[in-house]
Amino acid sequence: FEEQQFIETPLHFAARNGWILMAVEIQRLMPSFGKKLDLNGYTPVDLAQRRAHALTAAALQEGRGLTPAEVALREALFRTVCALIDVNPELVRVQGREGITPLHFAAETNNAKLLAELLMTCPESINVLTVRGETAVHVAVRNRNLEALKVLCGWLAGCDRSQVLGWKDREGNTILHVAASTNQPAVCSLSLSNSIIITAFDK
Repeated sequence: FEEQQFIETPLHFAARNGWILMAVEIQRLMPSFGKKLDLNGYTPVDLAQRRAHALTAAALQEGRGLTPAEVALREALFRTVCALIDVNPELVRVQGREGITPLHFAAETNNAKLLAELLMTCPESINVLTVRGETAVHVAVRNRNLEALKVLCGWLAGCDRSQVLGWKDREGNTILHVAASTNQPAVCSLSLSNSIIITAFDK
């Protein structure tokens, strides 16, 4: 387990099932397990996040609400993520498949509550880019997730890091380029309040 990078560890199993205390104890005893990728390229935190999202997505697709058991499991998975990053905040920055971090995935799935938790726990995670050179802000805009974008913009403004909003991906696009090309006027309105983005867009 210690020497292999791509393998499912006991921590992957515990995190995926929302077994909070077991996950925390394994992380405490074997810190390296939190950064291990399974054969699909996911960390333990990734697995907990993705299973929680899958529960909600499946219910929406079937046109129903979550059952009490599903609500309990989703909450346990959320608490597992929070507990693991509390033990080691650096887990928020660990990149899985395609360079995606827990912060990127929270932006992709419009999970505003978890986004705020991740940013508070590991502020430097905002600087991590995917293989496409995307920030979490790019990911939120590309997926048309306005709530996630509001959380990110508000946090960046509060931390005096609004320059991140003007960063370009590997294709040279700022978030304003992405918003304009995908006809998202609400995003453009929000973005244009920041002079850094206007400068980047005009270049």
